Amino acid sequence: MGISTSITAFPVLVRILQDRGIFKTPLGSTSTACAAVDDVTAWSVLAFIVAIAGANSAGGAIASVLLVLAFVALMLLVIKPNLPRWMGQQALERPNPTKAVLAIVITLALISAWITETVGIHALFGAFLAGIVMPQVAGFREKLVLRVESMTAILLLPLFFAFTGLRTHLGLLNSAHDWLICLIIIGVATAGKLGGSAVAARLTGLPWRESLQLGALMNSRGLMELIALNIGYDMGILSQRIFTMLVIMALLTTIMTGPLLSLLGKVEEAEESLNPEPLLSSS
Repeated sequence: MGISTSITAFPVLVRILQDRGIFKTPLGSTSTACAAVDDVTAWSVLAFIVAIAGANSAGGAIASVLLVLAFVALMLLVIKPNLPRWMGQQALERPNPTKAVLAIVITLALISAWITETVGIHALFGAFLAGIVMPQVAGFREKLVLRVESMTAILLLPLFFAFTGLRTHLGLLNSAHDWLICLIIIGVATAGKLGGSAVAARLTGLPWRESLQLGALMNSRGLMELIALNIGYDMGILSQRIFTMLVIMALLTTIMTGPLLSLLGKVEEAEESLNPEPLLSSS
């Protein structure tokens, strides 16, 4: 539950920044950097939790963790440096990846997912590692995303949302006590993520308004949250009632990001209209 309240929906955050035209601003750069570090940390911790929860004994948990660390080292120290050479410079520089290159990428992702699933970690982490080791030469990652995005966004993503929706049963929250717990979860998640990010940003010297904007952006959870929740549900760590509460929390905290940014933007405009002197002197 701690991980589920700390994850940031990196794709959602980037889309919000792009739609509002602030992706290349200092706020956009800071929020994307924070979200990237946040998600990598959360997924790393989640991998260890899955290893411990899936093991039958302490020795089995230690063995799973050691095997995962060895696999991560193999992917980062062996596969990542040599993958561009194996694919070929010409193939990486093509405007569109060839079918052979796509086959290599998909095969690597499937094998990596199978290995992590076999050693006791969820297959998702293997696929995540496969994405990390993809070459960045000539914008290969971006070109690869464009090729596979159609299939994932049109076919796989709706199926995942439908699958998650079928697991979410609002009827389980059939008492005032259940809804009170749900509201407490939402409040704790918002205070911890939005408030914690804002306070940390303020301590680094950012104004309160920008600190709160950063906190609002970091508070969006979306898809990444749902993936973590489904892993916890599949392993029997989260009950269906808690799963439903956390799904509601993920949806509400993601939905509130846009309105909060708009509200803080209006506050900024009001402050500028009341204090035009700095703008005149700077111009």
